[in-house]
Amino acid sequence: MLKKSESVSERRKYAFLAALCIVLLLPVGAKAGITGIFSLFQTMSSTLQQVGGTLNQLQNIKNGVTNLEQNIVWPLNQINQIKSFVFTNGIRARSLISRIQSVPVNSATLPNPAQFEFIVRGAQASSMGRMQTTFTQIYSPVSLASNAAPLDRNVMDMDDAAATGSLKTAVISDQATQQMLDLATTLEQQAATAAPGSAPLLGAQARVAELESQAYLTKLFAAQLRQEAVQLAHENALRKKSVNSNRTLRTNFQQILSTPAGVSQ
Repeated sequence: MLKKSESVSERRKYAFLAALCIVLLLPVGAKAGITGIFSLFQTMSSTLQQVGGTLNQLQNIKNGVTNLEQNIVWPLNQINQIKSFVFTNGIRARSLISRIQSVPVNSATLPNPAQFEFIVRGAQASSMGRMQTTFTQIYSPVSLASNAAPLDRNVMDMDDAAATGSLKTAVISDQATQQMLDLATTLEQQAATAAPGSAPLLGAQARVAELESQAYLTKLFAAQLRQEAVQLAHENALRKKSVNSNRTLRTNFQQILSTPAGVSQ
């Protein structure tokens, strides 16, 4: 094996010497052409080495940017920890919410009140068409004109309208609350599987959901203010009725006192 390698080495030496002799024996013009070719090869080799160095620099820059993104800007370990935390606590929170929602709170026992309570607590806007009927079955319709004064009938009608309006608003709010909970669950699931750098998008979705929630709260506050306004109007109507009754009574007394004794009216 050693002899074989030595023979190969000797052959290469002989080939190199032969090539060198040929180059030396060539004419000057041919030598110049070969020298130009060698110079071209050297230039190409130098250019390739420079390109290789530039590529190495670009690769180093790319590795530096990747390291900056994965370790400083969007650290993978911390992001994975946050994802695990959100996923675990989301499951725990949904379990607690499910338990709270499954607690029976209906208290009515009679048929009509039980049906009315089911509609009020059902959180379904589609069932509000039956609310007025069940409300009237429980709280009775407005008294007939032959049984109550116009003022009393107006107050009754307005109080009933304010009560049913607030109940309908509460039903819509309950349905919207359930939709917001479903949206929150979706955002939690997206946060648990989100890619690094997508936090601003999830944050924008959460902001939109927060604005929707604030809008629903504003509607509830408006309904409460309307209810308070109707209550104040009801109390003021009672005062007006009392003033009218006192005025009628005072007029009757004045007529009685002004009538001479023994004269029948």
